[in-house]
Amino acid sequence: MKKRLLWIVSICTLVLLAACGGDEGASGQKKIDTITFADAGWDSIRVHNSIASTIIENGYDYNTDVTTGSTPATVQGVRQGDINVNMEMWVDNIKEVYTEAIKAGDFEEVSVNFDDNKQGLWVPTYVIEGDKERGIEPIAPDLKTVEDLKKYPDVFQDPEKPSKGRIIGAPSGWAVGEILATKVETYGLEEKFNYFRPGSDSAIVTSLADAYESGEPWVGYYWSPTWVTSLYDMTLLDEPEYNQEQWEKNRGTEFPPNKVTIVVHKDMPDQAPEVVDFLSNYETSSKLTGEALKYMKENDASADEAALWWLKENKELWTGWVSEDVAKKVEEAL
Repeated sequence: MKKRLLWIVSICTLVLLAACGGDEGASGQKKIDTITFADAGWDSIRVHNSIASTIIENGYDYNTDVTTGSTPATVQGVRQGDINVNMEMWVDNIKEVYTEAIKAGDFEEVSVNFDDNKQGLWVPTYVIEGDKERGIEPIAPDLKTVEDLKKYPDVFQDPEKPSKGRIIGAPSGWAVGEILATKVETYGLEEKFNYFRPGSDSAIVTSLADAYESGEPWVGYYWSPTWVTSLYDMTLLDEPEYNQEQWEKNRGTEFPPNKVTIVVHKDMPDQAPEVVDFLSNYETSSKLTGEALKYMKENDASADEAALWWLKENKELWTGWVSEDVAKKVEEAL
């Protein structure tokens, strides 16, 4: 009787353990129901979040969520596992932290989303060349480089401190903000220009849009791909060719070629291997991303609406990232 009782208890224990272990991956990591994306504050990452989440929700039956924060906060979120996926890690803007996290095994790089982007200080092209259709004369015809700005502080007058010009920088909390502040010093612009840190990406865009629509001069930081650089005729001011030694010394070169990667928390390959497999195939370009952002602007659309439009327009591309079965599920949902 005792042996029989022990046998029953043993069987029950095995069944219980099997039930408890049924939602764990190969390394014992628990499966997850919701995949959380990082929103670091700009439109392109929101569009890519929405493209990926649409495929994941409809093709792989996961829920998705988004956590909003600054670049440092979202990077830390992925390292800690509070965020599962970051669709746009601008590697060279956060190179030290990124390299440290990879070496520590906190997150994994699974794909390069795009690597043909540009960033730096831009001006509307009419500032240099004029615009006959709008009746705008060239205001700074010899402006070609960032250093040339020293000739034109009066053209880019700071409305709050008119004795100097104003360069619109990156918002506080963006890693690139300190890079730009160093550039201003390196090129000797601080004597004639104030480096202004706006409160957000939308504040940069508002100041540029207001200036552009009025045909007024503007100089500031931006990057591609964005709807701004896709819709407006903008010129990126030249800097010396990238040189690692000079860059590390004082940022006195153009921005280095910047990989924009997709990373996942270290546990994701065990928690959602099929999703990581999909993300490892996810590759776009600045042009493809810019098309979605331009659609957002021209149609007053949300990132979610732009993502749906993009998925319908680029079926041949994204269906190659997933299996036929998953592609069919997503297409039916669209």
